[in-house]
Amino acid sequence: MKKKLLLPLIFLGVLILLLIPARFLWSEDETFEPPNEKSPVTDITVDTIQTNLARYEPGQPIKFDAELSEKPKNSLDMKITYYHLNDVVHEKIIQVDEKKISWEWTAPEEDFTGYYVEVSPLHNQDGNSTIGLDVSSSWDKFPRYGFLSDFSEKPEEEQKSIINQLNRYHINGLQFYDWHDEHHQPLKPEDDKPLSSWKNIANQPVSYGTVQSYIDLAHNKSMMAMSYNLLYGALSEATEDGVKKEWRLFKDQEQVKYAVHELPDDWKSDIYLTNPSNGSWQNYIFDQQQTVFDHLTFDGWHIDQLGSRGDVYDYNGDPVALDETFKGFLENAYETFEDKQLVMNAVNQFGQKQIANSSAPFLYTELWNPFKSYEELNKVLKENEKLSEGKKNTVLAAYMNYDKSNQEGTFNTPGILYTDALIFAQGGAHLELGEHMLSKEYFPHNKLEMSEELKNKMVSYYDFMVGYENLLRDGVSSAPLEITTENWVRLTSQPEKGQIYTFAKKQDNRKIVHFLNYFDATHMNWRDTNGTQSEPSVKGDLTVTIQEEKEVDEVWIASPDWNEGLPTKLNFTQEDGELTLTIPKIKYWDMVVLEYN
Repeated sequence: MKKKLLLPLIFLGVLILLLIPARFLWSEDETFEPPNEKSPVTDITVDTIQTNLARYEPGQPIKFDAELSEKPKNSLDMKITYYHLNDVVHEKIIQVDEKKISWEWTAPEEDFTGYYVEVSPLHNQDGNSTIGLDVSSSWDKFPRYGFLSDFSEKPEEEQKSIINQLNRYHINGLQFYDWHDEHHQPLKPEDDKPLSSWKNIANQPVSYGTVQSYIDLAHNKSMMAMSYNLLYGALSEATEDGVKKEWRLFKDQEQVKYAVHELPDDWKSDIYLTNPSNGSWQNYIFDQQQTVFDHLTFDGWHIDQLGSRGDVYDYNGDPVALDETFKGFLENAYETFEDKQLVMNAVNQFGQKQIANSSAPFLYTELWNPFKSYEELNKVLKENEKLSEGKKNTVLAAYMNYDKSNQEGTFNTPGILYTDALIFAQGGAHLELGEHMLSKEYFPHNKLEMSEELKNKMVSYYDFMVGYENLLRDGVSSAPLEITTENWVRLTSQPEKGQIYTFAKKQDNRKIVHFLNYFDATHMNWRDTNGTQSEPSVKGDLTVTIQEEKEVDEVWIASPDWNEGLPTKLNFTQEDGELTLTIPKIKYWDMVVLEYN
């Protein structure tokens, strides 16, 4: 009799276990809640998502805010899914009855890790939206550099609006461009107190209160604030402020003609170059920079230069190899400012080898001719990877729609996306976003606006860069790639018009293959200087064969151009060292990941 009862009970217990959904729980205090059975089918969508910071410390609370397309008529179930690469690390259902919703999550303990967060109505998963998430204890491993350039008196609400927008792009460092008074004396206190206002080199008004307010607002979003200045600049009257002739650079051995960077007549002064390797000049400018740090809570110094200046000589008539002075200047600056960050610009790669071998945390290149094409842009990114032995990431100051911005108008969205796709796929970042998008080397220049379409695309691309930072920028190295297709396009190993550029990176247990689509490109000029680049059509069903001897366990794809950036598993076959798969669609950029056993 007992045996007859025991068998049904066992069967019933197994049945109950099978009906309980298994969920991966990130922490004990969060549980997967079952959906509300009364939630109706809905056409409500998630319009926007925002996080409260640009990056998070491991274990730090994360606050999310989202806005729905409309207020639910009844209680609505929202599914929140947290991804790391193609793995779901946590899921949660929350019930909402307002148009604006908020919730929190605790950042995982693993440092320097990117996540994607998806929010969708449970009964309308096509109404989803996503956001990237960076858990990093410092900004310099995955720098996402922005800028500020207008420090006139302005309402705090206007400043907050600008910082909040940059926060949505996950900008984690800000270059405060030309905020200072004079290059050789960036801040001139009176009676040991800073002036309330002054004019910068271009005679534009600067408010001390605005500068400090922006620094505070940046810090409130976990953004670093970097004080911009040259390493070797002095104005015409600098001798009155203690800059000695013996520290200057000259264009002749007889010290008759100063080395000068000419500026417009209505600016304060031309810039007279000093010798970066001169110890007395270093002590002078370091003291001036310390005055800045004493009165403004900057996190570091963005050190600028002016590129190759041809032959220059010191006060003794000896030739000076400017690029060879950079490393020594940087190392002495690091010893002087131990608790500050230092970043240095390599204009057209001038001095980049020395900077890469210094303590600078990442590389920064301002691009000019002859780096015109996508291929030449690509070479700079790969050269920086080689110079730093893959240990330092790159930020490019690359100015878009340069000639178009001579008149008022809007940025050309395809030109921006082609360039960002290449930079991001190669592990770089693009200095382009501030109060406005950059189009000129003079950062306050602001004649082109971003369309709403471009603003939304920038959100998608920056989410993608953050969500997949561990595949794009985290110790990946170049890998060989043998790939072919018999479909509608030729695959190339360099960017070429009318083709798809493919290349691979590798990590220990995976290979990352990038597909950059130039099939419909009007031209191959990354700057898209006149704004004539055309939008590519969406192509589909690209079947490729990759030579791959290692056994592949899984293949997945992601793109900033479709599926909200989320990973999608792909079917594949692998036989005799050949792996075949089909890419469902491509617009600008697809990323395919091969996961090995």
